[in-house]
Amino acid sequence: MHVIVSKMGRHNALVASQKTLASLIGCTDRTVRTALQVLKDGGWLEVRQIGPTGTANAYIVNDRVAWSGNRDGIRYSLFSAAVLVSDDEQPDKAELGAQPPLERIPTLLPGERQLPTGDGLPPVSQPFLEGLEADLPARSAHLHQEESAE
Repeated sequence: MHVIVSKMGRHNALVASQKTLASLIGCTDRTVRTALQVLKDGGWLEVRQIGPTGTANAYIVNDRVAWSGNRDGIRYSLFSAAVLVSDDEQPDKAELGAQPPLERIPTLLPGERQLPTGDGLPPVSQPFLEGLEADLPARSAHLHQEESAE
């Protein structure tokens, strides 16, 4: 319980694998599973499985997660959590720390709006249906001015 609380930061939950927790505590995966079951049975935490295997879970402390929605028979819960991963469980363990930086997504400050820039997309190349051609006022006005000048 102390390890979970120390790693969850300002959130009420920690997402971690049992293997990572065992590594931090210095015990076996089986000991972690037993301890988690004792804490769950004692009402100290809620365990929510992530993925089909159950080896990575969200451990929720202090409040139960709220379940919502019944759209298409799917119920879900959305909550914030600290995520704890170990380099031992990463397939690219040898390259960790040597990867190039990720591209940055620009952020907008309150009151700012995103303005479109650049060339944009080419016009749609779908032919018009006969008799339903688009009425483009600027083009129509321009043609009328040319016809009246003749």
